Amino acid sequence: MPKQRPEPIDDDMAERPSKSQLKREMHALQALGETLIAMQPAERARFPLSDDMLRAIDETARIRSHEGRRRHMQYVGKLIRKEDLAAIQAVFDGIEQEKQQRDHAFHRLEKWRDRLIDEGDPATEQWLVEYPDTDRQTLRQLIRNAQREREQNKPPASARKLFKFLRDTVQL
Repeated sequence: MPKQRPEPIDDDMAERPSKSQLKREMHALQALGETLIAMQPAERARFPLSDDMLRAIDETARIRSHEGRRRHMQYVGKLIRKEDLAAIQAVFDGIEQEKQQRDHAFHRLEKWRDRLIDEGDPATEQWLVEYPDTDRQTLRQLIRNAQREREQNKPPASARKLFKFLRDTVQL
């Protein structure tokens, strides 16, 4: 007859997370700490971090040995447990949203650049209606140069210049 495991005596034990689950959570917190450490100080200033956490992050730069850094990352993971994770996640979400908006704006500008090169004057007039402060002469010259490059199968140096000009015009 096979041995059967005894039933848990306490209901609290049945609801407790497993040791593996706790380890996964600890590693996730350590990874969050590594992400914060990798950020520039200006980016990190947006996060609501305690003084102890900021000191631990600054201390990381001084540690050179692999084992010392590993232990320090465990310490950072321990400190992060005391932080307001919801507020930290809200800042990360805000950063991600800003990045998506910036990416979307760049894609829009890339489409404008391609349209200006493909269509020429009709697209240029529409661009000038939307952005009346644009230097017309520079815009038209960059478009002509980009069109000429495309016809001659040259590298798109003027198309890049046109994109930079458009980006500066809309102030991205």
